[in-house]
Amino acid sequence: MTIFFCAEPFSSPAVPDPTYQREADAARSAGMAIGLIDFESLVDEKNAVAAVRRVRAAATPEIAIYRGWMLRPEDYDRLYNALRDRGYLLINTPDAYLHCHYLPESYAIIAAHTPSTIWIGLEDMPSADGVIDRLVPFGGKSLIIKDYVKSRKHEWSEACYIPDASDRGAAARVVETFIERQGAELAGGLVFREFVELRPLAAHSRSGMPLTQEFRRFYLDGNVLLTAEYWEEGEYDIEPPPEHLFQEIAGNVRSRFFTMDIACDINGTWLIVELGDAQVAGLPEAIDPSDFYRDILSACSATEKPRRTIPE
Repeated sequence: MTIFFCAEPFSSPAVPDPTYQREADAARSAGMAIGLIDFESLVDEKNAVAAVRRVRAAATPEIAIYRGWMLRPEDYDRLYNALRDRGYLLINTPDAYLHCHYLPESYAIIAAHTPSTIWIGLEDMPSADGVIDRLVPFGGKSLIIKDYVKSRKHEWSEACYIPDASDRGAAARVVETFIERQGAELAGGLVFREFVELRPLAAHSRSGMPLTQEFRRFYLDGNVLLTAEYWEEGEYDIEPPPEHLFQEIAGNVRSRFFTMDIACDINGTWLIVELGDAQVAGLPEAIDPSDFYRDILSACSATEKPRRTIPE
């Protein structure tokens, strides 16, 4: 198995980006091969051939994993096809990547265990007043705004949290600020999620945003790989969610390698915050990269034959 990391973009394109160096070392130690992707060629120049120019062709078809910065679905599709032409099949197809990367794509699977959510695609975006009209069903509830992938949670009061959905003026200001600050990075459209009071953890030391006791769980072929505390700050006073929790839902996710972020509300109920493609999900500090890559290799070796069938 080969793990593809983003290369150092400027001074040393033949080595991994420093952000991923520790993971690259751990993957090598686990016995995996390492490949490097030119992220800038892929994303800025839309040139997937240039992005994989340092990748040697595989002698035989080989399953691979990308571990790098988030990609827009169209960029992931380019990377997937460019690597396939060199004999590498990324563990998640473009459809599987989209399924977990864009919240609306997987919402139906997690809807019963996640906050109530609506979304407006960029192609259907109404006027500013029209956007606020869509919030009427929430009444006076508090909301979180994000795009299909990310929020601006570290700008909590200005561009993330809407205290009262029925306060049109205040809601419009948060929405306008969010759109302005996302700029060209706005992905997919707008997502509005009911704010649920989760078990508190701390206030972020730099941004001041309220942190909650959230966990990130990695799945490979429908089985739990690792679970860890999501935040580095604060003291968790609860145990991680039991491994069997949401197992049935995990079996319905149309991806081989994904994450599930899980949190507990103030009443003690576990909720799914969201899913994510595990190739572009950050590795919490609590996870030792050596354990991560050894577990991936072991799980892939155990499941490659027969391979898990992804639900339709």
